[in-house]
Amino acid sequence: MFPGGGQPNMQQLLQQAQKMQQDLARAQEELANTEVEGQAGGGLVRATVTGSGELRALVIDPKAVDPEDTETLADLVVAAVKAANDNAQQLQSEKLGPLADGLGGGSGIPGLPF
Repeated sequence: MFPGGGQPNMQQLLQQAQKMQQDLARAQEELANTEVEGQAGGGLVRATVTGSGELRALVIDPKAVDPEDTETLADLVVAAVKAANDNAQQLQSEKLGPLADGLGGGSGIPGLPF
């Protein structure tokens, strides 16, 4: 981990921690600006969320709209949003996982869903 195999000095530790913090902030910003999609009903309902999980768009095909059966439409919306959030979670794991590993494991970072 440290050149020469000796004990790291405090300045090296602080520099390494600062770099990890910058990398984490950059990855979180990238997630917030990346959109992923989830769909249900064979694409009749599509939800778009950011990599951080913010719902950005919901598209409902008119074929999915039946005034006599709004419950099915609601189920499709929930399923599409869930699928989009699952995709966002996967993206978070890909982007933040290596950073969490560098800090000694995912469970050691407060606020991260690992």
